[in-house]
Amino acid sequence: MGKDVIKVIFFGDIVGKPGRLAVRDFLANDTSKKYDFVIANVENASHGFGLTEKNYNDFKEYGVHCMTCGNHIWDKRDIYSYIDTSDCLIRPINYPKGTKGVGSRIFEIGDLKIGVINILGKVFINLVDFQWEMVAEEIKNLKEITPIVIVDFHAEATAEKICFGKYCAELGVSAFFGTHTHVQTADENIVEGMAYITDAGFCGASDGVIGMEYNSSLSRFLTSIPERYEVAPGKTSQINAVEVDIETATGRALAIKRIYCSNDNIEEEKGSEKED
Repeated sequence: MGKDVIKVIFFGDIVGKPGRLAVRDFLANDTSKKYDFVIANVENASHGFGLTEKNYNDFKEYGVHCMTCGNHIWDKRDIYSYIDTSDCLIRPINYPKGTKGVGSRIFEIGDLKIGVINILGKVFINLVDFQWEMVAEEIKNLKEITPIVIVDFHAEATAEKICFGKYCAELGVSAFFGTHTHVQTADENIVEGMAYITDAGFCGASDGVIGMEYNSSLSRFLTSIPERYEVAPGKTSQINAVEVDIETATGRALAIKRIYCSNDNIEEEKGSEKED
């Protein structure tokens, strides 16, 4: 590749078909191919919960190099049949030892190597392993191979994200993207050479509730009775993403930019089922 600076784009949590099509169209319109490395959080990509193998393969065709996830990645059973052979998908590194899949990976783009780590927060989510020392060791291992290390921290609590982000900056991480809340924050910044945002937001139907249909969401709040969430219909879909420029020799971030855009004319996938 031979570039002094690479441009990375990270798409916030992709929710159902509206999110998939929005990302597909966004990348298709990148005719200049200005993005050297494309990352997307895909744990809600298949009808709002999990990721089917079909949708995984679709993302590869769209041009996504790396797929990260979170606590919902296990919601579609066929994940167990392909996660170990996937060359693009990583799951949170702090799931217990023996969990299928891998929590970090080195991606090769031309002659450039990029390390990516996916991590799940502890506060208000799952009983996963303690992430701090584990991730510090993994960052050290990756930086022996490449100066460019990117983190997707899938977590609920803002304070945990901010504190863990500062911790990762001290360890030499290049970019830190918070995910999970589906609400894009306005705190993008360069912290000690690391691009940081508390939450990248989500890609999906903007006329629902964080990508899900309004009435089922309202019913759960009014009655406190569990009800199946449905993906919002997607009359208008949004893209929440973050662009980062990274110096290849040092791994230091030079610039960060939030992306928010909408599209109300998204073409349907050809031959796709109604609820996938």
